[in-house]
This record gives sequence, structure tokens and C-alpha cells, in this order.
Amino acid sequence: MTVQQKAPTDDGAQTGDPLEVWIDQDLCTGDGICVQYAPEVFELDIDGLAYVKSAGDELLQSPGATTPVPLPLLRDVVDSAKECPGDCIHVRRVSDRVEVYGPDAE
Repeated sequence: MTVQQKAPTDDGAQTGDPLEVWIDQDLCTGDGICVQYAPEVFELDIDGLAYVKSAGDELLQSPGATTPVPLPLLRDVVDSAKECPGDCIHVRRVSDRVEVYGPDAE
């Protein structure tokens, strides 16, 4: 699944760009909150840390690996970033790589 539509923001505005998400495993606490919110996007590995998954459900373990945020799961992914105790989930626009949700969001 990829985002082909405009993604809603918190204030109801629209962004024209697809979004992607990645996890900084150096900050991950392994609480699994992200997996509870969006198991289609996140998964805990045997090392106890969370990772993003590809659209084909493959665990992406390379540092900084990103995956598209499916529009139907946007709210769940954003909630994951907001609730993450490790502040390690980053959601950014694909076009300019500006973080829109997460610890480095503007």
C-alpha cells in the first residue's frame, strides 16, 4: 500500500505529498506501542526493538529504513509517533524529507 492521496493533518489541512515512516532503533525502548497501533506498519523483532515493514510485510532492518505510510493507517502511525516513549518514530514527507510527526517535527 502506498499513499496516493492527500494526507490529512491535525488541523484538517491537506498535504500533497506522500509520507514515509522510519524508526531510530538506537532510541527504541521496545515497548511495542507502535505495533499495537499499527501492526501492518510496525513489528518487534527478536532483538526486542521495533522496525518498519515493507508493503509486502517484510521486516526492514537496515538503519534508517523507511516505508510508505498507507493513508488508511495515517492516524494510527501518527498516534504511534505521539505515544512512543522512546520518541523514535519519525514520519516525514517523501518529497523533501521534512519530518511532519515525531520528535524532530517542525
